[in-house]
Amino acid sequence: MTVHRADDPRGRDDGLGWVSRAIFGDPRLWLGLPTGPSRLPPGHRVAARYAVVPSVERAKFLLPLASRRVGAASTLAYNALRPPRVRANRLVVGALAGLGATGLARMPVLTVAVPDGVDPTELLLAEHLGRLAGRRLHAAIGVRPPDPHHKPTMQLFDDRGAPRGYAKIGWNDATRAMVAAEAVALRELPRDGGDFPDVPRLERELRWADLAVTLVAPMPPRVRRLPRPERPRVAAMLAVARRGGPPAAPRPLAGSPFLADLAARAQRAGGPVRDLVAALARRDGAVALEFGHWHGDWVPWNLGVHRGRLTVWDWENGGPQRPVGFDLAHQGFQSALSLRDRPVPGATAEMVEVLGRHGDAFGLDPARRRLVADAYLLELWLRTAELAAGGGGWSGKLHPALLDVLDERLRPTA
Repeated sequence: MTVHRADDPRGRDDGLGWVSRAIFGDPRLWLGLPTGPSRLPPGHRVAARYAVVPSVERAKFLLPLASRRVGAASTLAYNALRPPRVRANRLVVGALAGLGATGLARMPVLTVAVPDGVDPTELLLAEHLGRLAGRRLHAAIGVRPPDPHHKPTMQLFDDRGAPRGYAKIGWNDATRAMVAAEAVALRELPRDGGDFPDVPRLERELRWADLAVTLVAPMPPRVRRLPRPERPRVAAMLAVARRGGPPAAPRPLAGSPFLADLAARAQRAGGPVRDLVAALARRDGAVALEFGHWHGDWVPWNLGVHRGRLTVWDWENGGPQRPVGFDLAHQGFQSALSLRDRPVPGATAEMVEVLGRHGDAFGLDPARRRLVADAYLLELWLRTAELAAGGGGWSGKLHPALLDVLDERLRPTA
């Protein structure tokens, strides 16, 4: 196990620590924060410097200090997508960066150095991506708490401060599979307009060291937050489910590829989920419903609007042969869980309410709504278990509460 200096963030157990380990993991790199006596060692040169926003203990963002223009752009780009309070804070930081005055806000600086004689493209992902692109690139890096669903992300800018791409980084088996899945989805999605939303263009898929990287094109600079983000975009959800085509004929749950997949994954996961999938099959096997694709993470923070059209990103969790209505269920459940901090039982109740209000548009009568709700919760549990098995650990929000809710909903009644 590598032992890091006290001022090297790679030794921390918070979000700054895991992001630093993932992106700056090569032991030849020297990282230093102004929290100790360490100095840049002989034989090293500075390759990048980042302002830690707003502080080391509450880090949310690593702002590149390559130039005033780059620093300001990395803070202000796509600010219209952010909630008002975050937008205001970013405006302040962007103004300071544009003036070269981030020090006035007492933001600590993370220094990244490489050994003399070593090509930075061997050690720094942003340098490597810049070489592939034929231009120098600077990375603005988001910092989030460690979580089995989280992947390090880098927004890339050129010397002029223009956005050049968005890199998602898979650092363990679970997240490597997720970024690879997004690359597959972006290659295959239709781009014919109509009700199907606009999606980012895939720029590049690569492996670098032990990381899997999916690089997508920047979003339109004037993309905005959705008005009334809580309102489901039903036509777009149906277009995604049907890939822009006509509805598929309903078919019973029993014998469907979806149920076969659910059962196989439950068998691999082991434990009580196998009995819960069997209980769903016994109760609803004869219920016929439409199957199609789903986005897999249809939530307000993955949606925007540009020139009157819906724009949707983050496609790594999608797939085919899912009950139509899964994206509706996901928006209801995850908005309650993440935006309103509802516990799993409360988020489940809100999901059921959303399905009740909008399910008719998806062809869901009460029996089908119940099936979609419980099948979605099983899908979510299996996704959580698979992330844990892939090295991501268990989600504290979902484990074990989600299994308890499923047991209650699917337990046979006398």
